[in-house]
Amino acid sequence: MLAPPWISIPPPGYGGIEQVVDLLATEFIRRGHAVTLFAAPGSRSPAEVTTLLDRQHPDEIQMALYEAEHTGRAFDDIDAAAADGHPYDIVHDHSGFTAFAFAGRLGTPLVHTLHGPFTRETSAFYARNSHKASALALSEYQRLQAPPQLDVVAVVHNPIIVDDFPFRADKDDYLLFIGRMTDDKGPHRAIAAARHAGMRLLLAGPVQPGQTEFFESEVEPHLGSEGVEYIGEIGEEKGELYAGAAALLMPIRWPEPFGLVMTEAMACGTPVISFAEGSATEIVLDGDTGFIVEDEQAMGEAAANVGSIDPRRCRESAAERFDVGAVARAHERAFHTVIDRGGAEP
Repeated sequence: MLAPPWISIPPPGYGGIEQVVDLLATEFIRRGHAVTLFAAPGSRSPAEVTTLLDRQHPDEIQMALYEAEHTGRAFDDIDAAAADGHPYDIVHDHSGFTAFAFAGRLGTPLVHTLHGPFTRETSAFYARNSHKASALALSEYQRLQAPPQLDVVAVVHNPIIVDDFPFRADKDDYLLFIGRMTDDKGPHRAIAAARHAGMRLLLAGPVQPGQTEFFESEVEPHLGSEGVEYIGEIGEEKGELYAGAAALLMPIRWPEPFGLVMTEAMACGTPVISFAEGSATEIVLDGDTGFIVEDEQAMGEAAANVGSIDPRRCRESAAERFDVGAVARAHERAFHTVIDRGGAEP
């Protein structure tokens, strides 16, 4: 498994891809596989961890220098294992674009999880390099956006461990937003929705480099008024925040390929109210585990009626569709497909 080089595994705070890689590596080990995890310094896992850089680079995400060195040195180790007579069966890549671009030079088949949305530029990249590796989509929505040349072997959701999340059937009177403080994620739209509902709102998530101006202009002026509170980046308390919330708000305005916070909230028995963007319409079962709405006013109206959603059904749905055991089995089926045919098809 090739993780991104930026943040350790498990992540100390924000780090969705790192969290996914951590859960999958641990579950693959539990299921009897031998796993080597190429990851950032400071990483811990039941897998055999190999770190390739001298330090983490959380403030330099997507800088080509570090991704290229991380990937190149991982490929050297993969080649060396084959030369020593102990080849890997498959490389599962989560690291970005470099590994996919150079996968054709590996003797080991590579399958790449698509963690980002397709844009004009990324679609062209995957089309040009499609003969080098196979891919996994996180949602059917994401798969449908892929260029036709790309070999998308399967749709496999991101995993969670449902039993790790506390369940509460009785909810408090606040709404919850968890995400980066950006226009795409929509904390300012969550504020508007909470006002329509007449309910308290807790905002949680990091203000990352480059996001300070947005936070100061669109979020900060509303804090302390009408029950709006910013609690910063969260860690161990996340589960209790989910479990106590009347609903999780997802006022996104971008084609998010998979929203992990939605599945985590449902694991806690908390319904999700989301705009119909990206994968949300697959993850949230409208009227069953939450509501799909069009705008802030409709989100506020739905928030005032979340009592019609059964918290137990939310948790049951999360366990059936997103628990790590089911997700690992789906990965295994996809891996065997790629291994059996020797990699990607032209």
